[in-house]
This record gives sequence, C-alpha cells and structure tokens, in this order.
Amino acid sequence: MLLSILLQAAGSGIGYMGAALGAGLAAIGAGLGIGKIGSSTQESIARQPEAQDDLRSSMIIAAALIEGVAFAAIVVCLLIVLMK
Repeated sequence: MLLSILLQAAGSGIGYMGAALGAGLAAIGAGLGIGKIGSSTQESIARQPEAQDDLRSSMIIAAALIEGVAFAAIVVCLLIVLMK
C-alpha cells in the first residue's frame, strides 16, 4: 500500500517537491540532533572529566544512529524522485 502511494506521488510534480522537502528536513534534523548531542556531551565532560571516555563513546554511537536514520530518509526521498 505504501509503495503504491509513493508511486502515485512520484508521478506528479508535488512528489518532487515533497521529496526535496523531506530530504532537506532529514538533513537539518540530523544536523540539529548531532549538534545537541555534542553540546550536551561537552557540558557533561566539563562537569565530570573522569567520565570522558564513556561519554564520548556514547556520543559517537548516538550520532551514528541519528546519521543512519537521516541517510535512510534521504534514500527514501531519492527513491521517490527516481521511481518515475
């Protein structure tokens, strides 16, 4: 069902606009999320320097997960554009 909706949207001009908007929002959201994680980690390291290694590894894992979700969203948006 979802594939048929995507194919119908891809056939019209509004599908291209929606795909571009979705890719942009995914990139902006990922950038904001990773920035927030980085700033929170730096604040935590400043408060508790002895926990630096644990905090940094947790930050890297969370940033990788956010980046993976953003990449998947951008791929879906590109599929909408390319499936004409």
